[in-house]
Amino acid sequence: MKIGILSKRTTMFAGKLKKYLENKGFVVTFYTLENLIINENLLNNDFYILKSKNLFFLYAGYYLEANNIPVIPKPHVSFIQKNRIQSHFLMKRIGILTPEIYLGTVDTLKNELSEYPYILKPIMGSGSRGVQIIRSNEDLKISNNRILYLERYIKGVHYNAYFIGDNICTLIKPPLSHEHVDMKKIDTPNDVENLIKKWKTYFNGDVLFGHLDIVREDSSHKLYVVDPGSFPEFSNWKCDGSPVEKVCNIILDQVEITRNHNRR
Repeated sequence: MKIGILSKRTTMFAGKLKKYLENKGFVVTFYTLENLIINENLLNNDFYILKSKNLFFLYAGYYLEANNIPVIPKPHVSFIQKNRIQSHFLMKRIGILTPEIYLGTVDTLKNELSEYPYILKPIMGSGSRGVQIIRSNEDLKISNNRILYLERYIKGVHYNAYFIGDNICTLIKPPLSHEHVDMKKIDTPNDVENLIKKWKTYFNGDVLFGHLDIVREDSSHKLYVVDPGSFPEFSNWKCDGSPVEKVCNIILDQVEITRNHNRR
């Protein structure tokens, strides 16, 4: 079986996926920004792993799906988690708490903000890249009229909750940190487990793995999801088993399910 991996890089978790699958006897090809062309040549592979949420890779995923080539995770699921506005209103619709957001230009927002601090995030993206804490109007020094996305800062304990299938690995995360800093593993609280189940249930089996960045607010002890992720690096997986093996096996199982469904 021929497998394509849509990825910004050929190292880190993507490289581990390739190595594991090749050791299983599969032929694996990387498609990065350096060699990806969205045309019929992509149809030579049996299925694709969508490792990156870069828009060009998402476009390739949509093209492949339109030509009945399985893509995992599904492009529309990855896009929802990349677009912070979409993911915010989706979580509100399904009853998951998420911080109040503020959208507008610098000039409009300065007249509305009062209860600092806030968190400035890119509208398209996930993780800590481009994230900045805003403690006063003086921190909003954006020279153009682009639309900004701000979240109310939630003070509390930060969790990084990985999940692969039914396996959950929960860690304490330093606030505003990236995925690769050292984190302390804890037993998964029941309400964190229930939150992940609620998130996965909405997607009806299309979310196979990922992570949620969650804050337990100090004052209310309620859980707020501050960032969903469709394909983390799992660099802090400190639970049983290899995340590479778990992710690859769950992808292969899903491909078989998809093929059986398409044969009907």
